[in-house]
Amino acid sequence: MARSSRPKKQKQTIDRGGAATPQGNYTAPALEKAFDIIELLASIPGGATLNEIAKRLDRSIGELFRITIVMERRGFLQKSPETDRYTVAYKILDLAYRATPAQHLIRAATPVMQSLALQTGQSCHLVVPNGGEGLVVAREENPGVRGFALRLGAPIDMLRSCSGHVILAFSEDTQRERLLSQAERLAPTRLDRPKLESMLKGVRNQGFDRRASPITQGVTDISYPVFGFKGNLMAALTVPFLELIDGSQKVGLSEASEHVATAAQSISSALGYHGGSQDTVI
Repeated sequence: MARSSRPKKQKQTIDRGGAATPQGNYTAPALEKAFDIIELLASIPGGATLNEIAKRLDRSIGELFRITIVMERRGFLQKSPETDRYTVAYKILDLAYRATPAQHLIRAATPVMQSLALQTGQSCHLVVPNGGEGLVVAREENPGVRGFALRLGAPIDMLRSCSGHVILAFSEDTQRERLLSQAERLAPTRLDRPKLESMLKGVRNQGFDRRASPITQGVTDISYPVFGFKGNLMAALTVPFLELIDGSQKVGLSEASEHVATAAQSISSALGYHGGSQDTVI
């Protein structure tokens, strides 16, 4: 009797979220090419022509032509009529906000962050975990003529930044381990786990993090956690405090820290968190 040619059914495992995940090495070439195009264009502010995209991705124009046309038609890419350069369209940002908790978070945070910027005379930004990095999903500019601010969508080093330390310190154990594993793969040097864990314990004990910026001289980062309805870590609210020397400083570092603490608590309350005020030492 002839053997059946029906392919064997793939085994399934249950992931941590409870969903069935098939085991096996699956590929979707067209989808992978589409993601490659988006990721490439995200790193090129001025965009790129189809020829340039093909060269950068080491693929032929024929492989990418139909994919880019469909992505443009669906609104994920836009093409300049003057230069024929493709750029990523805002539709991706819109979908990201609507498909994740970011929209609700930003809606709750925006008025509070605007008030914080006015009170402190400093810019502020909101960072959420995004794989092994942090991601700036909201920002408010310093209302004065001088200031320092991060751009919307900027990636944040999870292991070195003030925001990253707050996210790691206040995340649940399983989430923190996942974030650390992902961040380790991006780190240029070997991670000293015991040293980092000791640092994160200190952040948890004081309820926030405040340290000199690892990148910008003259800036002290102040960061507090924002919690959701269930008490889970949602984001880090951060002020890159720029110290001025001409006497025009609106508030000092300690007072600014108090304002950030109050703002983070206000956003958490707007998200439904009723865990009480955080125990902080300023």
